[in-house]
Amino acid sequence: MSNGVIAIVAIASAVMWIAVSRESVKSSKKINWCKLIILLSAGSLSTLVIIFSLFQDLLLVLLTIAFW
Repeated sequence: MSNGVIAIVAIASAVMWIAVSRESVKSSKKINWCKLIILLSAGSLSTLVIIFSLFQDLLLVLLTIAFW
């Protein structure tokens, strides 16, 4: 993936995790559980996309160094 796409995914992921933390500090009677589960799922998926992209770039760098 291009760096621009990863940057957008990273910003969206940060916004999602901020929303998760804001939702989770509410009292248990006021928490919207459906919203919280959706935000947790989307945040986890976006984090996995970022981690996969970072490892892919790291592997590319290591292969480039190895065959230099």
